[in-house]
Amino acid sequence: MKKMKLKAIKYSFLLSAGLLAFSSCSEDYLEVKPTGTNLESNYYQNQDQAYSALIAVYDLMRKHAGGFENLTAMLNAGSDDFHAGGGSAADGAGIQSFSTYTINSATIPMSFWSDYYQGIFRANTLLVKLPDIPMDEAVKTRFTAETKALRAYYYFQLVTMFRNIPLITTPLATSEFYNVTQANPADVYAQIEQDLLEAIPNLPTNLNIATEAGRLNRGAGQAILGKVYLFEHKNAEAAAMFAEVNGDPTSGSNQYGYQLLDNYADLWIVDNKFNSESILEASHTKLSNAGWGNWGSGSDEGNSLNVMVGPRGYSASSPSAPQYETGWSFNTVTLDYVDFMEGDPRFDATIADLNALVTQGLAIYSPANQDTGYFLKKFMPTHDDITDGGGDVVLNYRQNFYVIRLADTYLMEAEALGGTGARAQALLTAVRARVGLSPVNVTPQAVADERRRELGGEGHRWLDLVRRGEAATVLGPRGFTAGKNEIWPIPLRELENTQLVQNPNYN
Repeated sequence: MKKMKLKAIKYSFLLSAGLLAFSSCSEDYLEVKPTGTNLESNYYQNQDQAYSALIAVYDLMRKHAGGFENLTAMLNAGSDDFHAGGGSAADGAGIQSFSTYTINSATIPMSFWSDYYQGIFRANTLLVKLPDIPMDEAVKTRFTAETKALRAYYYFQLVTMFRNIPLITTPLATSEFYNVTQANPADVYAQIEQDLLEAIPNLPTNLNIATEAGRLNRGAGQAILGKVYLFEHKNAEAAAMFAEVNGDPTSGSNQYGYQLLDNYADLWIVDNKFNSESILEASHTKLSNAGWGNWGSGSDEGNSLNVMVGPRGYSASSPSAPQYETGWSFNTVTLDYVDFMEGDPRFDATIADLNALVTQGLAIYSPANQDTGYFLKKFMPTHDDITDGGGDVVLNYRQNFYVIRLADTYLMEAEALGGTGARAQALLTAVRARVGLSPVNVTPQAVADERRRELGGEGHRWLDLVRRGEAATVLGPRGFTAGKNEIWPIPLRELENTQLVQNPNYN
């Protein structure tokens, strides 16, 4: 999703009570009345309204770093590289229980299910409405492609996390919600592939930097499909799709103009949005004036991962110390990951060593739950990123989030190639060369290790371990149980008064 600014455009109507019923299927939700200046029945009248509806579909991409129940902090906490952290062992039942593998239907945050279905609901509605909207046909074709690709992505997130999910491709009447059943995961993947294969030819190759940063281009669609194939273990198809995105890793050229940044640390400069390495990027802004009243509602657009990973009670004692802002101490770095990263050129961009700052008398902080003295620096809140707008300061950080970037697709292609051969070697070598490291012989383990170093703290490690079948071995000491913890439990409220069945071995 390269080269478009996602402006703060929202639906001007409240999504129907039907969506809310599907989200939780309880009577109190069914009593919600649609409000606002435009109801669903008289919306979608022109191209501008269609565009607003499309942006509303995009909004759910912010689930990676938006709100307390953001996907990245959650996935990090379940990996071997990070603890849950936080103020105490009771700070966030969902993230704490996932980190210790005591998670159940009562502690799993409901929004990981309902938010993505909200995105799917918006996509399904727009796809039904688009054919009848009087607008330029070429624009309509593009909107349709973007909407299908986004629906595919949200279904991919759901099937990866929960596996046994309903497959809904058209808006449902309220009376139908209670009879929805779960689909065969193979059918969900088939729909994901179909949506992406239909969308990709109709996505633009290039985007206007000034006006379109953030929208899907063809390369982003192919990157998503390549990742889907990889998770399905369709390695040949994945490698071929990633090759379309990656081009020639030796020269760094490809049809979309993607390039690895020369300086790895530049990836984490807050204002370096939609750069050449970004393929799919979730937009955040300080302009939504988010406050505690609407935090996590979808109308807030700040990056909450920032405040979550900052150290509690941080204060710089010297102008030479990093000017971090205080946070909530989630995702403290494990000592195992510190040791693994030791000596790697990406260490300083990935991990903040608060122990060293305290020892040198440069800063102080308040150690909290599972404190190791090491914090996730990539998303550390800084004084320069403090909002000058309205709302609550800590809820309006503006750092964007890379959902997929070029180094990620390089390494996914190398994995799909079996971690062997000249092209896999070139892909691995390019990622290492960017940070000044010499080549190493390509092997599946070398590729896996490189992903752990390159993508540290970006929410990939747990998924990588599960995909490669290594989670039970690596995460066994945390309590991971094979045949159970590869997926999450379905939230309890989603099961009430419905035909949905809980995932195996959960209560």
